[in-house]
Amino acid sequence: MKIDKICVMGLGYIGLPTASTFAAHGLEVVGVDVNQQIIATLRNGDVHIQEPGLRTIVEAALKSGKLRVSTKPEEADAFIIAVPTPFYEDSFGEHAGARFKLADMRAVTAATEAIVPVLRKGNLVVLESTSPPRTTIDLVAPILERSGLRAGADFLLAYSPERVLPGQILRELIENARVIGGLTPESAQAGRDLYAIFVKGEIVTTDATTAEMVKIMENTYRDVNIAIANEFARLADRFGVDIWEAIAIANLHPRVKILHPGPGVGGHCISVDPWFFVEAAPDLTTLIAAARQVNDSQPHFALALIERAAGGTLAGKKVAALGLAFKEDVDDLRESPAVEIAGLLAQAGADVRAFEPNKPEAQFAGFTTAPTLEAALQDADLVVILVGHAGFKTLDPQTVAGQTPARCVVDTRRILDPAAWQAAGFETFCLGVNKEG
Repeated sequence: MKIDKICVMGLGYIGLPTASTFAAHGLEVVGVDVNQQIIATLRNGDVHIQEPGLRTIVEAALKSGKLRVSTKPEEADAFIIAVPTPFYEDSFGEHAGARFKLADMRAVTAATEAIVPVLRKGNLVVLESTSPPRTTIDLVAPILERSGLRAGADFLLAYSPERVLPGQILRELIENARVIGGLTPESAQAGRDLYAIFVKGEIVTTDATTAEMVKIMENTYRDVNIAIANEFARLADRFGVDIWEAIAIANLHPRVKILHPGPGVGGHCISVDPWFFVEAAPDLTTLIAAARQVNDSQPHFALALIERAAGGTLAGKKVAALGLAFKEDVDDLRESPAVEIAGLLAQAGADVRAFEPNKPEAQFAGFTTAPTLEAALQDADLVVILVGHAGFKTLDPQTVAGQTPARCVVDTRRILDPAAWQAAGFETFCLGVNKEG
């Protein structure tokens, strides 16, 4: 099918890069978002997301006229749904006495409903949002058929999940392999033709439910492997072992590749997607649910380490918490364990001053954010590294010693050289390394 105009529903971390990339390859693109502030920001020539190269491509797409933004979809040849699919914060499922989180599909439902009035025969609709298995068939298709058109017959419907890493989105959109799951083989082929406009990686076609499962499998696999690394860190702490040394030795085995532990798992993918499997089949996902519980509780393990470094209590202590993003060198704070730990520190009685270099303007209830590193360090009793940003890895301990009265540093990401910091007069603590045994 010939596609000249597409409508991208959702201008977040995936939708905006996708819309801009299609526009850069000559398509007429209408980017849609219900957030008026996002639309106003883009119309003013600015971007609301920090991602390498994104500002340049968005500015060029807007200036060329190939990309326009709106709060409502228009008639187009193809529609891409790239809206968030978080889980409910205050609603849970239960199986065999265990609770599990439930997918919040309201944004997908609303975006799909918005397409119905402008859907025309021969159109292609692609769901990109990470979704529980059978979402395309059981949720999206019935809504679109309210138009009077039949899915797979009058219009084409496919599922194609994003598979990119924050910090490398623009490159990976183009270079990574892509899976297209069609409601019908014709739908899959149409999706393949669409993404072939810019994708250089292999494009694999399958059915929609398989594609949905593939995406969740990828992130669940990573989540389970992170969970075992985090449990190893807890065991090392119990037994008086340096987990970083132990992992390095274990990974010398040709068939072993243990990941590194951390203070938790965040972001909109790995910390969310496995719950979609648990919700869909709680009786079959004991291991997946257990891994989620390990990783969701890891911030409390980090809190215990920080309390130990503080002498057993955080009450009244001034803590400089460095980093709030869910991973290094991004501005994405969604489901961030660093944010959770900062909140836990405050709940434990600490006076928390957090600094996130990629989003210094962020504000949170319960703890204070600082506009600069110097402001966070001022008057601190304790320095805690929560995110492995490049700027934190290169901190000079002698310089920091002159900026803060704190002489204790807790490294939850293992990015600092303990010897250098100890030489500068700091007592150092690291996640997975219990000096006391």
